[in-house]
Amino acid sequence: MMAEAYYITTPIYYVNDKPHIGHAYTTLACDVIARFMRLDGYDVLFMTGTDEHGQKVEKSAHAENTDPLAFCNRVSQNFHDLSPLLNFTNDGFIRTTEERHTKASQALWRAVADAGDIYLDKYAGWYSVRDEAYYAEDELQDGPNGQKLSPFGSPIEWVEEPSYFFRLSQWQDRLLSYYEADPNRILPISRRNEVISFVKSELRDLSVSRTSFRWGIPVPGDDDHIMYVWFDALTNYITAAGYPDTESERFKTFWPANVHMVGKDILRFHAVYWPAFLMSAGIEPPKRIFAHGWWTVEGQKMSKSLGNFIPPQDIVEKYGLDQARYFMMRELPFGNDGNFSHTATVNRINSDLANDFGNLAQRVLSMINKNCKGAVPTPGLLKVDDSALLVPARELVDKMRSHIEVQAIHLALTALWDLVGQANRYVDSQAPWALRKTDPERMATVLYVLAEVIRHLAILAQPVVPDAAGKMLDQLAIPQDQRDFSNLGEVNMLEPTTPLPKPQGVFPRYSGDDGANS
Repeated sequence: MMAEAYYITTPIYYVNDKPHIGHAYTTLACDVIARFMRLDGYDVLFMTGTDEHGQKVEKSAHAENTDPLAFCNRVSQNFHDLSPLLNFTNDGFIRTTEERHTKASQALWRAVADAGDIYLDKYAGWYSVRDEAYYAEDELQDGPNGQKLSPFGSPIEWVEEPSYFFRLSQWQDRLLSYYEADPNRILPISRRNEVISFVKSELRDLSVSRTSFRWGIPVPGDDDHIMYVWFDALTNYITAAGYPDTESERFKTFWPANVHMVGKDILRFHAVYWPAFLMSAGIEPPKRIFAHGWWTVEGQKMSKSLGNFIPPQDIVEKYGLDQARYFMMRELPFGNDGNFSHTATVNRINSDLANDFGNLAQRVLSMINKNCKGAVPTPGLLKVDDSALLVPARELVDKMRSHIEVQAIHLALTALWDLVGQANRYVDSQAPWALRKTDPERMATVLYVLAEVIRHLAILAQPVVPDAAGKMLDQLAIPQDQRDFSNLGEVNMLEPTTPLPKPQGVFPRYSGDDGANS
């Protein structure tokens, strides 16, 4: 029986700057979900990459007196390097300057044009180079000195040029039907409501080509025009799936995508324009678009002027890899805006990781090492208190699945840490250190139950803290082929008398602003 397919994507990141915590956050969320689904038996395709065309890139390259492709090569590598830095498991990295992508983008254009949804006219209106987006007059906001700004505060300019247009105005009803077919098509619900409100507000035809710059993909049959960067960029998702070969095994397996993970600022492009392009071309649109929030840093919006962009490398070096991964996934409800602060990070590391989970594993395995001859203890008959802990441990995967299904990563982690707390309370109530003298058989049972619970916790923690969870499983002598979710419950339970290695701490406490851990 073939495994069910699961395709998840990050947005492809624009090559105008170095990656910061926001980029890392998006890709990390996709990595956590991809790891979870693989462990749950799915055939996963997880893609990320870089968006490398457009006027902004052309201007940046010229400012450096360099070739646009050379500029893209350098900046794209910074995003590519995020994967080894943060232990991402993406299956590929796509660049829009690749030949396969040019081929796919032009094929999509021809399909949309053949459907009668593209026509030539003239564009006159407001355009933001920074956002690579067109805005109507009523979308603009007032800036200083009477200046008009985009809805996201970026400078705009008046543009007049010949342009091809996409008949977006004709797609209102079909887009609304697409949203209504699945209440979770766009998440969180607040974002879904925004999109529906926008679509109901009278869609205008969309300019999808430019003639004022050359760095981009030529329109098929008209080299005077360059594709609108968003028509080009969005196509990456089907390029990576094998388009335009729609009969390929890869395309049939992985398209439509299960989840497009995006920032809230680019939701409109993904939830309105992209499905309309695809449906026009006769291609099924994605199953879900999830728009997450933005990070502030110590309560302030990230900006170049404030100099508070946080390179992901700095976070990893200061706090540790798994610690950084855990904080970003646990600190805020996924989908909301959140704040990155040193104090909050340290609290999570020391409280959740070191004191709760790390200490649980360390003291249980140390007691086994000391009192059970360094081997998995042999349990006796289970009591009500034992089952009250084992049953939730065996049911935890179902609870976490339900949260991951709707990208509620923070709730999945909350459920996992609830069990950590329950296990710690069980240790305190059962007091195995006292049972060692009064009832050694009962001590062995208690320690076996705890070891089994830690096995479940470590297997389920792998998507977020893969290195630390792997070390815990090593200390339980769990073979590599027994670490996926099919081994949870009563499958491959710990075998009594199995020798265990000497336990070592997995989550050190953070101490001091110098990044030293103890």
